[in-house]
Amino acid sequence: MKTLLLAFLPTILFAQNKQSDSTKTELLNEVVITANRSANQEFQTPNSIKVLNKKYLKTYASRTTPEALMGVNGVFVQKTNHGGGSPFVRGLTGNQTLLLVDGIRLSNSTFRYGPNQYFNTIDPFSIEKIEVLKGAGSVQYGSDALGGTIQVFTADPVFGSRWKTNLLGRIATQGMEQTARAEVNYGGENLAISGSFGYRNFGDLVGGKLTGRQSPSGYDEQMGNLKAKLKLGRGILTMAHQYFEAKDVPVYHKVVLENFAINEFQPQRRNLSYLKFNQINDSKIVRDVSITGSVQMTYEGRGSQKNGSVRFIQETDKVYTKALAGNIFSAFSDKWTANSGIEIYHDLVRSSKVDRPASITSSSAPKILRGLYPDNSTFLNYSVYSLHQFIQNQWQFSAGLRYNGFSIVVPDETIGKTNLKPQALVPNVSIAYLIGSKSNIYASYNAGFRTPNIDDLGTLGIVDFRYELPTNDLKPEKSNNYELGYKFRTDRFSATTALYYSDLRDLIARIKVPNQVIDNYSVYRKENIEKATIKGIEAEFEGLISKELKTYGGVSYTYGQNITKNEPMRRMPPLNGRLGLEYRKKKFFLRPELLFAAKQDRLAQGDKDDNRIGKNGTAAWQILNIYSGYEYKCLNISISAQNLTNKDYRTHGSGINGVGRSLWLTLNLEI
Repeated sequence: MKTLLLAFLPTILFAQNKQSDSTKTELLNEVVITANRSANQEFQTPNSIKVLNKKYLKTYASRTTPEALMGVNGVFVQKTNHGGGSPFVRGLTGNQTLLLVDGIRLSNSTFRYGPNQYFNTIDPFSIEKIEVLKGAGSVQYGSDALGGTIQVFTADPVFGSRWKTNLLGRIATQGMEQTARAEVNYGGENLAISGSFGYRNFGDLVGGKLTGRQSPSGYDEQMGNLKAKLKLGRGILTMAHQYFEAKDVPVYHKVVLENFAINEFQPQRRNLSYLKFNQINDSKIVRDVSITGSVQMTYEGRGSQKNGSVRFIQETDKVYTKALAGNIFSAFSDKWTANSGIEIYHDLVRSSKVDRPASITSSSAPKILRGLYPDNSTFLNYSVYSLHQFIQNQWQFSAGLRYNGFSIVVPDETIGKTNLKPQALVPNVSIAYLIGSKSNIYASYNAGFRTPNIDDLGTLGIVDFRYELPTNDLKPEKSNNYELGYKFRTDRFSATTALYYSDLRDLIARIKVPNQVIDNYSVYRKENIEKATIKGIEAEFEGLISKELKTYGGVSYTYGQNITKNEPMRRMPPLNGRLGLEYRKKKFFLRPELLFAAKQDRLAQGDKDDNRIGKNGTAAWQILNIYSGYEYKCLNISISAQNLTNKDYRTHGSGINGVGRSLWLTLNLEI
């Protein structure tokens, strides 16, 4: 690792010293929304935030939305199965990291602790950009943002663009992918519309030289998107619908390690429809107003059958979410701006379980059982917030406050009806000192919280490698997040680094019930009993060597400690990062890149008990990928050569190994 860093050092220094007027670095030059709910320059934002723009997404042509985040500084992606992918932000994932789509919560009241597959329900071809706000988001967006906030912005149709059609196809070696997608766009003077549909078939994931084909891991998915923008006077009305469905998604490690003949998600579905009205006014107090109404449904089916069993278990969880949000941007002066608003979300959870004969010829009757969650549970989330920014010469100050209330009703037949009404009042504050346009030194404090959800309160059944029981007395998890950072930017060289520390309290932990076993699984119940700390460092750079050639890289390290148990926190990512070069000339690019992760043997007892990790932890790995593309008239050609050395590797905590040596070809025809 030291050799690699030393090899790039002369390149970095050369890039910093060389002068040119024709090219600028991309790092720190993006406009971001997530940090303050309004447009701000990435360089000036007093937070650590990473942007994946359209150019970045097109360069990597990632298979799925979670895989687009692999290698992103400060983010570590774990894959329980090939059809999943859960991003860790500063050591936290699952229901402790908030996910948003177009400003609307993807995270709902059944998101579980630890890795999950829900980020994969976003069509990667529909994305305009992704923003990762690290260590913040509870004041801006509410519950769950203990580790940070990831927001996906889908592409908008463009006024005045007339008719455009995109046809996309992708294939991979050894049958690992076949994708077909069509998109039609129309842009008139007052109306713009886009629509798309795609079908994808993924074969079994083929790992490195000793891993080989990992079966069963392949699955199918399809997705569709509609979006329209209509000018109404000084306002714009946006209407959108997103559809995603994955079918027969095997949970690989369950089949291989836990005596299952079948264990799969069937189906994994999400539908989101929303209306958003935005209008710009002359008033200083109400300069920009937006109102959003949305309806979202997530459908998770799970099918399982043990080896030798004649019974098949089919579980179904549906979450119906209705939401209404309003935001006002105020420009009180050229030195004082604010975003204020209200948000209301309501979840209805329908959950069921059927134990039926595996054979269709059996005369045995199916058994209707209690689902994973109590049926007809509800979760009401309402809040009001205000975020303010002040500029005084070279100083920039930000402060915000959010009040969040909840009403949670869980009608559980085993422990009776639970009715909780938790509340939270969380602030944030930051200060930045800008030295011209080159340097930004900042410090920030963000309070975070996560209210107990229906998964915490109502789960009854097998989750991962344990059997969970419901509980009726939990309170919100809380965090205090501190960050000290520095951003440096010139035309030829940009860099950013951050030190962070998080103090977490009242963490909801699974406590083992003594001497109790159900279906050969140890039994656990949740309680607010743990305290923990997370600290770490992140650093990233980008330097231009010439007009056509640049170098880039980043590294991050996270150290989490469970104070209550006096052991490491679970699933802490190891030291990880990437180094790369990119050559671009006219319509051609070539981007070789090294991804790496150190060994992770700082393990909690839960890690050692996890059959995906084991007592010895996860081995270090380095893989070399090359991305290339060429644009010929209306045809875009992208080629991705992954894991050129055919390395056997696994990202820490995953249930399946990473892809081996492979080639992926994407053709995109624009007419």
